[in-house]
Amino acid sequence: MISVRCSHLSVALLALAVASPVFAQQKVFTGQDAFTDAAHESPGTRRHLTVADLPAPAQDQSVDNGPFVVPRPANAWPVAPKGFKVELYASNLDNPRLLRVAPNGDLFLAESATGKIRVFRGVDASGKPKVTSVFAEGLHQPFGIAFYPAGPNPKWIYIGDTDAIVRFPYHSGDLKAKGPMQQLADLPGGGRLRGGGHWTRDLVFSKDGSKLFASVGSHSNVDDTDTHPEEYHRADVLQFTPEGKFVKVYAWGIRNCVGEAINPTTGELWCSTNERDGLGNNLVPDYVTSVKEGGFYGWPWWYMGGHQDPRHIGKHPELKSKVITPDILVNPHFASLEMMFYTGSQFPAEFKGDGFACEHGSWNRKQRAGYEVIRLPMKDGHATGEYEDFLTGFTIGDGNVWGRPVGVAQASDGSIFVSDDGSRSIWHVVYTGK
Repeated sequence: MISVRCSHLSVALLALAVASPVFAQQKVFTGQDAFTDAAHESPGTRRHLTVADLPAPAQDQSVDNGPFVVPRPANAWPVAPKGFKVELYASNLDNPRLLRVAPNGDLFLAESATGKIRVFRGVDASGKPKVTSVFAEGLHQPFGIAFYPAGPNPKWIYIGDTDAIVRFPYHSGDLKAKGPMQQLADLPGGGRLRGGGHWTRDLVFSKDGSKLFASVGSHSNVDDTDTHPEEYHRADVLQFTPEGKFVKVYAWGIRNCVGEAINPTTGELWCSTNERDGLGNNLVPDYVTSVKEGGFYGWPWWYMGGHQDPRHIGKHPELKSKVITPDILVNPHFASLEMMFYTGSQFPAEFKGDGFACEHGSWNRKQRAGYEVIRLPMKDGHATGEYEDFLTGFTIGDGNVWGRPVGVAQASDGSIFVSDDGSRSIWHVVYTGK
């Protein structure tokens, strides 16, 4: 067993050594070649999936192939493109999930399973945090984190609990909440103890601060919402005022919009989405997309434009022409989680304005896929439709997995942090040019 693992580690280290420079023109895999698995992911590799590439549904191919997470083997390390360095920032965390950076540069982390919000400050000479603190605890599977109002001196930190939007008083530099939690709005229940189904609730404010968007995933895989009342206001992005008053369903038919972000160029809301399971290894692609106000994205009856889910044949034909095709299709069952847009200056200039998204990794696929961080190339704020492997190496060739990226956030200096609930760590990715 030791010799096998060492062999796989050697391959990973070789991949790190020969990874193509970020500046090089990369081949873009298209058509059937765009479908991939973790064994063929490598930094700099680009893919462009389209609706025309999708196979017919194959429910008989559906598998239960959840990952077996093992301790990180000695010398195993995330693999980044040439010129980037990856450092282990924090370890031994409790279910590290979404990351957000406060205006003063502090890094906030949702430790969802234990109900804590943790904060990290700075980087010392060894690459570790200078200060760590628990900002708040006793929450119900917290995930989303947002600071309000925008600017250097927010007054509140908003938290997306699985069943509510809550907030705490916040002043720049606070390491612990200085006042009691305020509950602003109920959210449709998530988690095993609060209604079941997808439990993550991300929060983001519109560019002008007037709208608060809350993502709420579906209760089920593909239950018909006409007959399942537990799906009410789920598989939706909900719009609230900053005070927590419900305004409307901003967009619907989005099975599980886990990560939300505002595109800094266009001001559009974007989300990173887990699509449905059970239709085969290569259906249905997860996606990262701009979210149109009033837009319908198909779930549960349709997917990727006018493709009807075979489990709902004949239902809602009037919606076929309304289904929006997402901007970026990523590989099926990637489990796309938190996303962000890069606005820093540390990375090479071509990264400015691009997106990043964490792919937690598949379970409903014969070959493992995901387990990486991807880059989302943009042109003038709009997606090219391609995506690029950026941070890989979290799997072992025997099928086991040691890392599962969840959260991604940009530090004040333009580096990025990535949370990993497989190894219970936060990784720090810096550009050195070497």
